[in-house]
Amino acid sequence: MTNLGIALGGGGARGLAHIGILKVLDREKIPIHSITGCSMGAVVGGLYAYFGNASEVERFVDDALKNPKFAHLNLDNLSEDQNGKKDEGFINKFTDFVQDRIAALRAIREVSVIDKEETDRIFSLIPNPKIKSLKFKFSAIATDLLTGKEINFTEGNLRDVLRASSAIPGIFPPVKIDGQLLVDGSASESVPVSKVKEFCSDRILAVDVTRNINSPGALNNAIEIVFRTQDISSHHLSKERLKEADLVISPKVKQYLWSDFKFAKRIIKLGEEEAEKRLPEINKLMNRNYYVLEFEHFLKKFKS
Repeated sequence: MTNLGIALGGGGARGLAHIGILKVLDREKIPIHSITGCSMGAVVGGLYAYFGNASEVERFVDDALKNPKFAHLNLDNLSEDQNGKKDEGFINKFTDFVQDRIAALRAIREVSVIDKEETDRIFSLIPNPKIKSLKFKFSAIATDLLTGKEINFTEGNLRDVLRASSAIPGIFPPVKIDGQLLVDGSASESVPVSKVKEFCSDRILAVDVTRNINSPGALNNAIEIVFRTQDISSHHLSKERLKEADLVISPKVKQYLWSDFKFAKRIIKLGEEEAEKRLPEINKLMNRNYYVLEFEHFLKKFKS
Protein backbone atom coordinates (compact mmCIF):
# COMPACT_ATOMS: atom_id res chain seq x y z
CA MET A 1 0.00 0.00 0.00
CA THR A 2 1.36 3.42 -1.00
CA ASN A 3 -1.09 6.19 -0.17
CA LEU A 4 0.68 9.53 -0.43
CA GLY A 5 -1.07 12.35 1.42
CA ILE A 6 -0.14 15.94 0.66
CA ALA A 7 -0.52 18.73 3.26
CA LEU A 8 -0.41 22.19 1.65
CA GLY A 9 0.13 25.12 3.99
CA GLY A 10 -1.20 28.65 3.91
CA GLY A 11 0.76 31.75 2.95
CA GLY A 12 -1.19 33.83 0.44
CA ALA A 13 0.79 34.34 -2.76
CA ARG A 14 3.62 32.19 -1.40
CA GLY A 15 1.18 29.26 -1.60
CA LEU A 16 1.35 29.40 -5.40
CA ALA A 17 4.62 27.47 -4.96
CA HIS A 18 2.39 24.43 -4.32
CA ILE A 19 1.54 24.46 -8.03
CA GLY A 20 5.20 24.04 -8.95
CA ILE A 21 5.60 21.13 -6.56
CA LEU A 22 2.47 19.42 -7.90
CA LYS A 23 3.73 19.91 -11.47
CA VAL A 24 6.87 17.93 -10.63
CA LEU A 25 4.85 15.16 -8.97
CA ASP A 26 2.67 14.98 -12.10
CA ARG A 27 5.68 14.89 -14.40
CA GLU A 28 7.29 12.11 -12.39
CA LYS A 29 3.97 10.22 -12.30
CA ILE A 30 4.02 10.08 -8.50
CA PRO A 31 0.47 9.07 -7.47
CA ILE A 32 -1.37 11.25 -4.97
CA HIS A 33 -3.92 9.62 -2.72
CA SER A 34 -5.26 12.67 -0.85
CA ILE A 35 -4.75 16.39 -0.28
CA THR A 36 -5.56 18.60 2.67
CA GLY A 37 -4.99 22.33 2.39
CA CYS A 38 -5.13 25.46 4.46
CA SER A 39 -5.84 28.92 3.05
CA MET A 40 -3.98 29.23 -0.28
CA GLY A 41 -2.95 25.60 0.16
CA ALA A 42 -6.66 24.76 0.18
CA VAL A 43 -7.28 26.82 -2.97
CA VAL A 44 -4.43 25.16 -4.89
CA GLY A 45 -5.24 21.71 -3.51
CA GLY A 46 -8.94 22.08 -4.25
CA LEU A 47 -8.30 23.21 -7.80
CA TYR A 48 -5.85 20.33 -8.28
CA ALA A 49 -8.43 17.84 -7.02
CA TYR A 50 -10.95 19.40 -9.44
CA PHE A 51 -8.81 19.60 -12.60
CA GLY A 52 -6.72 16.50 -11.92
CA ASN A 53 -3.38 18.02 -12.95
CA ALA A 54 -1.19 20.95 -11.96
CA SER A 55 -0.76 22.43 -15.43
CA GLU A 56 -4.51 23.10 -15.58
CA VAL A 57 -4.32 24.72 -12.14
CA GLU A 58 -1.49 26.96 -13.33
CA ARG A 59 -3.48 28.05 -16.38
CA PHE A 60 -6.54 28.71 -14.25
CA VAL A 61 -4.57 30.82 -11.76
CA ASP A 62 -2.87 32.78 -14.54
CA ASP A 63 -6.26 33.60 -16.09
CA ALA A 64 -7.74 34.48 -12.70
CA LEU A 65 -4.93 36.89 -11.83
CA LYS A 66 -5.45 38.67 -15.15
CA ASN A 67 -9.20 38.87 -14.60
CA PRO A 68 -10.49 42.41 -13.86
CA LYS A 69 -12.35 41.02 -10.83
CA PHE A 70 -9.02 40.18 -9.20
CA ALA A 71 -7.09 43.18 -10.53
CA HIS A 72 -9.71 45.47 -8.96
CA LEU A 73 -8.55 44.39 -5.50
CA ASN A 74 -5.30 46.32 -5.99
CA LEU A 75 -3.32 43.87 -3.85
CA ASP A 76 -0.13 45.06 -5.51
CA ASN A 77 -0.40 48.13 -3.30
CA LEU A 78 0.62 45.88 -0.40
CA SER A 79 3.56 44.26 -2.19
CA GLU A 80 7.31 44.75 -2.06
CA ASP A 81 9.57 45.08 -5.07
CA GLN A 82 11.38 42.09 -6.59
CA ASN A 83 14.41 42.59 -4.34
CA GLY A 84 12.22 42.32 -1.26
CA LYS A 85 12.76 46.02 -0.50
CA LYS A 86 9.90 48.35 0.19
CA ASP A 87 9.93 51.23 -2.23
CA GLU A 88 7.46 53.01 0.07
CA GLY A 89 6.66 52.54 3.72
CA PHE A 90 4.24 49.67 4.23
CA ILE A 91 1.91 51.87 6.26
CA ASN A 92 1.77 54.37 3.39
CA LYS A 93 0.87 51.59 0.97
CA PHE A 94 -1.71 50.23 3.35
CA THR A 95 -3.19 53.71 3.83
CA ASP A 96 -3.39 54.24 0.07
CA PHE A 97 -5.00 50.81 -0.23
CA VAL A 98 -7.73 51.50 2.31
CA GLN A 99 -8.31 55.03 1.07
CA ASP A 100 -9.25 53.50 -2.29
CA ARG A 101 -11.88 51.43 -0.53
CA ILE A 102 -14.82 53.01 1.24
CA ALA A 103 -15.36 49.88 3.26
CA ALA A 104 -11.92 50.17 4.83
CA LEU A 105 -12.62 53.73 5.91
CA ARG A 106 -15.54 52.38 7.95
CA ALA A 107 -13.26 49.94 9.75
CA ILE A 108 -15.04 50.33 13.06
CA ARG A 109 -18.33 49.17 11.56
CA GLU A 110 -17.03 46.75 8.93
CA VAL A 111 -15.57 43.28 9.52
CA SER A 112 -13.08 43.36 6.63
CA VAL A 113 -11.27 45.63 4.21
CA ILE A 114 -12.71 43.75 1.21
CA ASP A 115 -16.48 43.53 1.55
CA LYS A 116 -18.75 40.55 0.92
CA GLU A 117 -19.95 41.75 -2.48
CA GLU A 118 -16.44 42.07 -3.84
CA THR A 119 -15.42 38.76 -2.27
CA ASP A 120 -18.40 37.13 -4.01
CA ARG A 121 -17.16 38.45 -7.35
CA ILE A 122 -13.65 37.09 -6.81
CA PHE A 123 -14.76 33.64 -5.69
CA SER A 124 -17.27 33.35 -8.54
CA LEU A 125 -14.20 32.44 -10.61
CA ILE A 126 -13.76 29.23 -8.58
CA PRO A 127 -15.51 26.04 -9.80
CA ASN A 128 -18.23 24.85 -7.44
CA PRO A 129 -18.65 21.06 -7.54
CA LYS A 130 -19.32 18.93 -4.48
CA ILE A 131 -16.08 18.00 -2.72
CA LYS A 132 -17.09 14.34 -2.76
CA SER A 133 -17.13 14.43 -6.58
CA LEU A 134 -13.51 15.60 -6.98
CA LYS A 135 -10.82 13.47 -8.65
CA PHE A 136 -8.82 13.12 -5.41
CA LYS A 137 -9.72 12.89 -1.76
CA PHE A 138 -9.65 16.47 -0.55
CA SER A 139 -10.32 18.49 2.56
CA ALA A 140 -9.75 22.09 3.67
CA ILE A 141 -9.12 23.60 7.07
CA ALA A 142 -10.96 26.63 8.45
CA THR A 143 -11.28 28.14 11.93
CA ASP A 144 -14.60 28.80 13.68
CA LEU A 145 -14.47 32.23 15.33
CA LEU A 146 -17.37 31.35 17.64
CA THR A 147 -15.84 28.26 19.24
CA GLY A 148 -12.16 28.59 18.32
CA LYS A 149 -12.31 25.09 16.86
CA GLU A 150 -10.47 23.89 13.80
CA ILE A 151 -12.93 22.67 11.16
CA ASN A 152 -11.86 20.12 8.56
CA PHE A 153 -14.23 20.17 5.59
CA THR A 154 -14.39 16.86 3.75
CA GLU A 155 -17.70 17.59 2.03
CA GLY A 156 -19.82 20.50 0.86
CA ASN A 157 -19.49 22.92 -2.04
CA LEU A 158 -15.89 23.50 -3.10
CA ARG A 159 -16.27 27.28 -3.58
CA ASP A 160 -17.79 27.88 -0.14
CA VAL A 161 -15.18 25.76 1.60
CA LEU A 162 -12.23 27.39 -0.18
CA ARG A 163 -13.64 30.80 0.61
CA ALA A 164 -13.89 29.92 4.30
CA SER A 165 -10.40 28.40 4.45
CA SER A 166 -8.83 31.48 2.85
CA ALA A 167 -10.82 34.23 4.61
CA ILE A 168 -7.84 36.17 5.97
CA PRO A 169 -9.12 37.92 9.13
CA GLY A 170 -9.57 41.63 8.56
CA ILE A 171 -8.99 41.33 4.80
CA PHE A 172 -11.87 39.06 3.70
CA PRO A 173 -15.16 38.69 5.60
CA PRO A 174 -15.85 35.56 7.68
CA VAL A 175 -17.97 32.89 6.02
CA LYS A 176 -21.10 31.40 7.59
CA ILE A 177 -21.57 27.65 7.10
CA ASP A 178 -23.88 25.51 9.25
CA GLY A 179 -24.00 28.01 12.10
CA GLN A 180 -20.24 28.48 12.13
CA LEU A 181 -18.44 31.78 11.52
CA LEU A 182 -15.35 30.75 9.62
CA VAL A 183 -12.01 32.37 8.83
CA ASP A 184 -8.63 31.37 7.42
CA GLY A 185 -7.52 27.94 8.59
CA SER A 186 -4.05 29.30 9.36
CA ALA A 187 -5.47 30.67 12.60
CA SER A 188 -5.55 27.10 13.93
CA GLU A 189 -3.29 24.95 11.71
CA SER A 190 -1.06 26.49 9.08
CA VAL A 191 0.13 23.17 7.57
CA PRO A 192 -2.63 20.54 8.07
CA VAL A 193 -0.51 17.41 8.43
CA SER A 194 -2.72 15.74 11.04
CA LYS A 195 -5.86 16.13 8.95
CA VAL A 196 -4.53 14.53 5.77
CA LYS A 197 -3.74 11.46 7.88
CA GLU A 198 -7.49 11.05 8.44
CA PHE A 199 -7.75 9.95 4.79
CA CYS A 200 -5.71 6.85 5.71
CA SER A 201 -2.64 8.18 3.95
CA ASP A 202 0.32 6.05 5.00
CA ARG A 203 3.00 8.59 4.09
CA ILE A 204 2.78 12.38 4.35
CA LEU A 205 4.49 15.03 2.26
CA ALA A 206 4.05 18.51 3.74
CA VAL A 207 4.73 21.80 1.98
CA ASP A 208 5.53 24.76 4.23
CA VAL A 209 5.42 28.30 2.81
CA THR A 210 5.19 30.26 6.05
CA ARG A 211 7.08 33.56 6.08
CA ASN A 212 10.64 33.88 7.34
CA ILE A 213 10.43 35.23 10.91
CA ASN A 214 14.18 35.86 11.19
CA SER A 215 14.04 38.95 8.95
CA PRO A 216 11.13 41.05 10.17
CA GLY A 217 12.22 44.34 8.62
CA ALA A 218 10.99 47.60 10.09
CA LEU A 219 8.24 47.46 12.72
CA ASN A 220 7.33 51.11 12.85
CA ASN A 221 3.55 51.00 12.97
CA ALA A 222 0.52 49.04 14.11
CA ILE A 223 -0.19 47.35 10.77
CA GLU A 224 3.35 46.01 10.44
CA ILE A 225 3.17 44.69 13.99
CA VAL A 226 -0.17 42.93 13.34
CA PHE A 227 1.20 41.13 10.28
CA ARG A 228 4.40 40.32 12.17
CA THR A 229 2.47 38.64 15.01
CA GLN A 230 0.54 36.57 12.46
CA ASP A 231 3.82 35.45 10.86
CA ILE A 232 5.18 34.40 14.27
CA SER A 233 2.00 32.50 15.12
CA SER A 234 2.01 30.64 11.80
CA HIS A 235 5.70 29.81 12.17
CA HIS A 236 5.28 28.17 15.57
CA LEU A 237 2.09 26.36 14.57
CA SER A 238 3.71 24.90 11.47
CA LYS A 239 6.93 24.02 13.30
CA GLU A 240 5.00 21.83 15.73
CA ARG A 241 2.66 20.23 13.18
CA LEU A 242 5.41 19.50 10.67
CA LYS A 243 6.96 17.01 13.08
CA GLU A 244 4.17 14.61 12.06
CA ALA A 245 5.13 14.66 8.36
CA ASP A 246 7.43 12.09 6.76
CA LEU A 247 8.96 14.69 4.45
CA VAL A 248 8.76 18.49 4.52
CA ILE A 249 9.45 20.68 1.50
CA SER A 250 10.00 24.40 2.07
CA PRO A 251 10.26 26.30 -1.23
CA LYS A 252 12.48 29.37 -1.11
CA VAL A 253 9.57 31.82 -1.15
CA LYS A 254 9.62 33.03 2.44
CA GLN A 255 10.74 36.53 1.44
CA TYR A 256 7.45 37.24 -0.34
CA LEU A 257 4.41 38.89 1.22
CA TRP A 258 0.99 37.19 1.20
CA SER A 259 -0.11 39.83 -1.34
CA ASP A 260 2.77 39.40 -3.81
CA PHE A 261 0.64 37.85 -6.56
CA LYS A 262 2.47 39.90 -9.20
CA PHE A 263 5.38 37.47 -8.68
CA ALA A 264 3.15 34.43 -9.31
CA LYS A 265 5.23 32.93 -12.15
CA ARG A 266 8.44 33.26 -10.14
CA ILE A 267 6.87 31.74 -7.02
CA ILE A 268 5.49 28.77 -8.99
CA LYS A 269 8.93 28.25 -10.54
CA LEU A 270 10.59 28.29 -7.11
CA GLY A 271 8.20 25.54 -5.99
CA GLU A 272 9.08 23.51 -9.06
CA GLU A 273 12.81 23.96 -8.48
CA GLU A 274 12.57 22.87 -4.85
CA ALA A 275 10.56 19.76 -5.73
CA GLU A 276 13.10 18.80 -8.39
CA LYS A 277 15.90 19.25 -5.87
CA ARG A 278 14.09 17.01 -3.38
CA LEU A 279 13.06 14.32 -5.88
CA PRO A 280 15.46 11.69 -4.52
CA GLU A 281 13.89 12.09 -1.09
CA ILE A 282 10.38 11.98 -2.51
CA ASN A 283 11.12 8.78 -4.42
CA LYS A 284 12.73 7.28 -1.34
CA LEU A 285 9.59 8.08 0.66
CA MET A 286 7.38 6.46 -1.98
CA ASN A 287 9.49 3.30 -1.90
CA ARG A 288 9.74 2.94 1.85
CA ASN A 289 8.21 -0.06 3.54
CA TYR A 290 4.73 0.58 4.93
CA TYR A 291 5.42 -1.21 8.22
CA VAL A 292 8.68 0.68 8.80
CA LEU A 293 6.82 3.96 8.30
CA GLU A 294 4.09 2.88 10.69
CA PHE A 295 6.69 2.04 13.32
CA GLU A 296 8.30 5.47 12.85
CA HIS A 297 4.89 7.13 13.21
CA PHE A 298 4.39 5.21 16.45
CA LEU A 299 7.77 6.38 17.76
CA LYS A 300 6.92 10.02 16.91
CA LYS A 301 3.69 9.78 18.89
CA PHE A 302 5.48 8.09 21.78
CA LYS A 303 8.14 10.82 21.95
CA SER A 304 5.55 13.58 21.81
